[in-house]
Amino acid sequence: MIKLIFTILVFLISLLVLFNAPSNFLWLAAVAVTNFPLMPMLVAALCFYMGIKARRFHWPIIIVSVTALIIFSLPIMAAYRQSVYVPAQMAAVFPVKNERNLPSPFNFFTMLAGNEEVPFKTIEYKKTADKNLIADFYPSATNNLSPLVIVIHGGSWQSGNSKQLPELNSFLAKKGYNVAAITYRLAPAYKAPAPVEDTKDAIAYFIAHAAAFNIDTNNIILLGRSAGGQIALCAGYDTAQKNIKGIISFYGPADMVWGGRLKVNKLVINTDEIYNNYFGGLIDEVPQKFKESSAIDHAAAASPPTLMIHGTNDPLVFYQHEVRLQKRLNELHVPNYYLQLPFATHGCDYSLKGPAGQMSKYAVLRFIASVTGR
Repeated sequence: MIKLIFTILVFLISLLVLFNAPSNFLWLAAVAVTNFPLMPMLVAALCFYMGIKARRFHWPIIIVSVTALIIFSLPIMAAYRQSVYVPAQMAAVFPVKNERNLPSPFNFFTMLAGNEEVPFKTIEYKKTADKNLIADFYPSATNNLSPLVIVIHGGSWQSGNSKQLPELNSFLAKKGYNVAAITYRLAPAYKAPAPVEDTKDAIAYFIAHAAAFNIDTNNIILLGRSAGGQIALCAGYDTAQKNIKGIISFYGPADMVWGGRLKVNKLVINTDEIYNNYFGGLIDEVPQKFKESSAIDHAAAASPPTLMIHGTNDPLVFYQHEVRLQKRLNELHVPNYYLQLPFATHGCDYSLKGPAGQMSKYAVLRFIASVTGR
């Protein structure tokens, strides 16, 4: 009986691959099982072995464990399928000079590889009355004049820092790009659009100090995750930002007017509290604040090329934000690509070795190489 109960528990965990997590804790579990699918697959295989050896509940254990094993493997199968057609789709919009410089979109054995970190130095890019804002700067491995990628962390505009998910920073630095992961003023002490203003100030700082950091000021990319995606889009779609060559949004809310009226499961995230902290009220109370923070309303024909990356099983920020933004960008004829990741959740790039992480890494590198002419 214990073996059967354990196998059923493993099966229930596998359902996080198929459905939105119903609570914040289970969302974290979904991040784990979809970023590191080999581990739960191994557990399911162990259940299968126990079923073969079991005297009681032999077939139920085998059937349930095989079902769980298949479900856990779905992110891998999805990444493999996407690795076949995504390169051609992206090449039609974002061609590069040399395809050989790009990594494989997906490789099974990459999931077993380790991580390599690039040393960074922390600098102060802005002083405020009560808070000094910093950036972690990862220099390009080439030591030559190189584009700059400014990374903006997530955290519902009220938490997070420049140390969030540093794996991509090291990867891009090794590929010949300068990377600056920035902090910004947080809610509830600071309301919108403080983080957007901080991002613009970071851009101005690195342009002013370009010689010291070997930065090609004509090639700046903004990359944001979650709330950072919203910040990157709003800062980049400001027509005054002429140096921005591209924007990358990982699961960022792009249409705050539409999204502000959606009801999100409060067991996963309390959006009412978040909106009160960041906007100073809900959408019916401060509609102008939501509109000012809605990237889709700032998009224009002259907006920079945009890459959107979002998983379909995201219970925190609905992937339809990217669908709506892409529709608007297509209407404006702004070059864009939306990498929709099946079975992926919020934080799908937690590990660049995972199925969604590998596809994201490929898309990011191709996009940056294309828009900067590398």
